[in-house]
Amino acid sequence: PILGVDSLPDAGSSVEEMEFNWDEYLEDTGAIAAPHGSFKHVDTSLQNGFAPGMKLEVAVKSDQNTYWVATIITTCGQLLLLRYDGYGEDRKADFWCDIMTADLHPIGWCEQNKKVLKVPEGIKDKIPDKDEFLQRVLKGACSAPANLLEGLHRGKNPLDLIAPGSRLELQNVRDSLEAWIVNVVENVGGRLKLRYEGLEDSDKFDQWLFYLDPFLHQVGWAAQHGYSLQPPLAIRSLKSEADWQEILKKVKEEEEESSVPTDLFKDKPVIGVHSFSEGMKLEAVDPMAPFVISPATVLKVYNEKYFMIEIDDLRPDRTTSQSYICHVNSAGIFPVQWSLKNGLHLIPPPGYPGQDFDWADYLKQCGAEAAPQSCFPSLTSDHGFKENMKLEAVNPLDPEEVCIATVTKLKDSYLWLQLEGSKKPVPECIVSVESMNIFPVGWCETNGYQLRPPRKAIGISSVILSSRTVHDGLKNQEMNSNDSVVINGKYCCPKIYFNHRCFSGPYLNKGRIAELPQSVGPGNCVLVLKEVLTLLINAAYKPSRVLRELQLDEEAAWHGHGETLKAKYKGKSYRATVEVVRTADRVADFCRKTCIKLECCPNLFGPQMVLDKCSENCSVLTKTKYTHYYGKRKNKRIGRPPGGHSNLEVAMKKPNKRRKRRKHFFVHKKKRSSTSVDNTPAGSPQGSGGEEEDDQDEVDEESLTEDSTSEHQDELLEESEISEKKSLSSSPTQSELSHSLAQDRDKRKRKLRTFSFSDDENKPPSPKDIKMEVAEKLQLDSNPLEWSVADVVRFLKSTDCAPLARIFLDQEIDGQALLLLTLPTVQECMDLKLGPAIKLCHHIERVKLAFYQQFAN
Repeated sequence: PILGVDSLPDAGSSVEEMEFNWDEYLEDTGAIAAPHGSFKHVDTSLQNGFAPGMKLEVAVKSDQNTYWVATIITTCGQLLLLRYDGYGEDRKADFWCDIMTADLHPIGWCEQNKKVLKVPEGIKDKIPDKDEFLQRVLKGACSAPANLLEGLHRGKNPLDLIAPGSRLELQNVRDSLEAWIVNVVENVGGRLKLRYEGLEDSDKFDQWLFYLDPFLHQVGWAAQHGYSLQPPLAIRSLKSEADWQEILKKVKEEEEESSVPTDLFKDKPVIGVHSFSEGMKLEAVDPMAPFVISPATVLKVYNEKYFMIEIDDLRPDRTTSQSYICHVNSAGIFPVQWSLKNGLHLIPPPGYPGQDFDWADYLKQCGAEAAPQSCFPSLTSDHGFKENMKLEAVNPLDPEEVCIATVTKLKDSYLWLQLEGSKKPVPECIVSVESMNIFPVGWCETNGYQLRPPRKAIGISSVILSSRTVHDGLKNQEMNSNDSVVINGKYCCPKIYFNHRCFSGPYLNKGRIAELPQSVGPGNCVLVLKEVLTLLINAAYKPSRVLRELQLDEEAAWHGHGETLKAKYKGKSYRATVEVVRTADRVADFCRKTCIKLECCPNLFGPQMVLDKCSENCSVLTKTKYTHYYGKRKNKRIGRPPGGHSNLEVAMKKPNKRRKRRKHFFVHKKKRSSTSVDNTPAGSPQGSGGEEEDDQDEVDEESLTEDSTSEHQDELLEESEISEKKSLSSSPTQSELSHSLAQDRDKRKRKLRTFSFSDDENKPPSPKDIKMEVAEKLQLDSNPLEWSVADVVRFLKSTDCAPLARIFLDQEIDGQALLLLTLPTVQECMDLKLGPAIKLCHHIERVKLAFYQQFAN
C-alpha cells in the first residue's frame, strides 16, 4: 500500500493505546505543567490531619513510664517533628517520631489512664512548678486528633477514612435543596464515586464529586440545618414511599458504623450570604455542559445562602429547562456584559430573534433588571495558570474519564480547556481555577487511576509522526484526478525487505529480527526509512546502543534529512538525531551503509530480496571473521562521544559504579533495585567480564539525550561541579584502580566508625553523643534555611556524596528540605542502600550541627 494521507486514520477511527509518560509528552509538545500549588483542593487532601502548633502527650525516652507535653513543629507524611514544651525557641532537642510506632496520645490521656506527666531532665531547672506550667501552656491549646493517634485510624491519612461503604449526605442541586444518603463506591485521592442509598444494584445515577464539594456533607447534616431527607425526583419513582422510609430507618440504625469523622469537612469552603433577588438577569455557564456562556435568570431564592438560576430559553414549545442551585461563590455566574468586556461570545437564548444579542434590548424586552456587580465575588488573575499549560481534567460529559487538558485561554479566574483522548470529542470547557474537577500533572498516576492518553494515529509502527515529517511527506505528494495519493517518483522509496536469513551481527537479536515484517513500504523515503530504523532499534539487544551507532556524527557532512528517533532501555528513554536519505536513488546505498554500521550483513535489509543464498555469503562466516571483514574494528575509546557530554572522570575512577536514575519523591515506587553503589574491587569476578562492556555502554549512552534531563539541571550541575582535569589519552591500570578503590573503602570505614546518628533521641545531643573528628567540623558561610536548590547541590558536590547531587536537583531539595531529611526518609524516598544513606546523613548532620551552632540563636 502507498504510504501517505490515505494511511492516516480519521479522528474517529481506531487509535493505539500506548503507555503514557507525562515527562516525554511535555518534552514532545514543548509545554509545561500547571504548578501544583494552583490546585488548592489537592493540597488540602494531602494534609495528614496534624498541623504545626497542635499538642500531644509523648513518652519520655529516658523514662518510658512517664510522659510530657510536646508541640508539633512540622509534619512529613506519617512523621512528626516534635519539641517538648519548656524548651521555648530552643531547637536542639527537636526530635522526629513515627505516628505508627511512637507512644503518642492526645492531651488528657495521661489523666484518664492514671499515667505520670513528668518534666524531662533537660528542662527540669526551667519548670519549678509543673502544674502551674501545664495549666498555662494548655490554656486554649489545640490537641492532636485522638482518632488519628489511637485505634484503627492511627497513622492513616484522614482521606483514607472515607472508605467504600461509608455514607454521606448529598444535596440535590438540580431541583431542590433536599438531601439524600449516598454510599461511597470508590475513593480516588478524595474524588468520590457516589451511589444513592437504595440503588445498590444500579450505577445509572452514580455521581463523581470531590470530598470538599460544598453540597456534600457528613450524615446528620440535613437534620442539624433544617433540611429534609428525601430521595431526588429522578429516582423517587423507583421505589414506594414505604420502601424509602425503611431504607432511611436502616441508615439511622447503622449510622455509627458507616459514619465519616466530621474533622474531614473542616476545610470545606464556607458558603457566604448572597444578595440576589428573583427575576434578576446574569450570564452563566451550565455546569452540566460548561462549553458556552448564556443569558440566565434567578428563578428562585431559597434563603440567604442558596438560590436557583435557569438558563434562558425563549422557545414556546420547550419541554425541559436547565436549572440548578447556586450559592454566592458558585463558579460560572457572571454579571451582565462580562462576556462583552472580556471579548467573549455570548450565546443568545434559543428562540431569540436575530443574530446579534444586545443586553439592553433584551432586558427591556423581558422587563427585568441586571444583577448588580456587588452580587458577584471579585475575580482574581493571581492563580499561576498560563496559556498552553498542561493539567488533568474531568470530562464533563463522562465524569468517569480524566483527560489530558491544555489551557487555551484565560479570563480573570476562568480557564478554557481543550481535552485530549476522550472517547468522544468534547468542545472547549470553561472551568474556574478553583474547580475541584481539575488536577495537577501526575495526579492520576499517583492515585492509581487511568488517565485517558492522547490519541495516536496508527500509521508507522511505533513511530510518532512529527508535524515536520508529515509536512515533508505531503510536500512530495501530488493528487491525481481520482483524489488518491500518488508519491512523486523521485521521493518514492521502494519496498524495503528484511532478509531474515542474513547474519544479524552483534547488536541485533536474531529472534526479534525474525519477527519483523517481511517488508515495509513503498512510500515516502523519510517515512519508510524512519519506520525501518525504528523496527531495527526495537529488535536490538540494547536499543540505546543501536541508536548511538546510528546517531548523526556532528563532524560528518550532512547529506540527508535529520530525524529524531527514540529508544528505551532499562527504564530509561533516549533520543538522537539520525540521518536518513530523501530520494529513491540513494536508498540502496543508505541501507548498505547502515548495515555495515551495525556490523551485520549488508543485505540484512534493503530494496533487494534475498531468496536462497546471500550474495555476501554471510552464513559461512563466524561473528569474529564477519566483524573483521565488514565491521568497524573499534578500539576501546576513552573520550567524549559525539553529540553530548560524558561523565568520563567518574567512569575512570570507579569503572564498576553503575549510574542509576533516581526516583521522584512521594510517588509509587517500582521494585527496589539492588544496584545502588557498587564497591566491588576491580579484578574480582564481579568487576570484570560482561560488566566491563555494560559499563562502557552506560558511558557511551550519555552521548544520547536522556528524555527526563532538563538543560537547566545540567547547567546547575556543571556550575556546582568541582573536578580536576585529567588526561584522557590512556585508561588507568588495573592496579591503580584497585589502589584507588581500596583507599576509598578505608576512608569510608573510618567515617562510618566516627558517625553517630541521633535524630531519634528525645534529649539534646551532648558532645559525647556526636563522635565527630575535629577536622570535620563544618563552618557555614550562609544560613542553610535560606539555601536554594543550587546551593544544596554545590554543598553536596564538595563532599564524597557528589554522585547523589543529581537526585537533590531532580527533587528540588532546598535548604529547608535538607534540614528535615533523616535516615529513614533518605532510605525510603531516595531508594538508597544503608551504606550510602548513612554517608549522606553524616553530611546532613554536619549541616544541622553547624546550623544550630551558628544560626539557631
